[in-house]
Amino acid sequence: MATVTVLPRRFTSPPTLEEIERLATDAIASIPPELRVHMGNLVVHVAEFPDDETEREMGLETPFDILGLYRGVSLPQRGANDASHGPDMIFLYRRPLLDYWCETGEDLGDLVLNVMIHEIGHHFGFTDDDMYGIEANDP
Repeated sequence: MATVTVLPRRFTSPPTLEEIERLATDAIASIPPELRVHMGNLVVHVAEFPDDETEREMGLETPFDILGLYRGVSLPQRGANDASHGPDMIFLYRRPLLDYWCETGEDLGDLVLNVMIHEIGHHFGFTDDDMYGIEANDP
C-alpha cells in the first residue's frame, strides 16, 4: 500500500521544491473534472528562479518579479495538426513564491493555488487582463 504524504496547511519553515510541487498537484486536483480533462499534457515544473532567458524574455528587473509562467500553445490557438508540439508547462518559482508569502502572510497553499489557476487560465487562452477582470468581479 502506498504512503500518502499530507502537507501542513501552514508552514513554519520554507518548503522545499518538492513540497511546492505537491501544493501545485493539490491545486490541479481541485480543478473541476470537466476542465481538468482539457489539461492532459500540462506539466508542472518547480524551480528556484526563472532562468536567464526567461528573465530577458519577460523583461524582469529581478527574478523575484515572477511567481509562475505558462509555456505552451493555448487551447484556442491550437490547430487540427498541432499535436506535434511538446507538453505545455507551468513553471512555479519557489524563491519568489516564498518571498511573496513572507511579505503578505497569505496562506502558501492559497498562493500556489492562485498562481496555478492564473497559469492554467493561460492554457485555456485567457490573457492577464481577462483574468484580472474576472478576479475583480469575483464576489
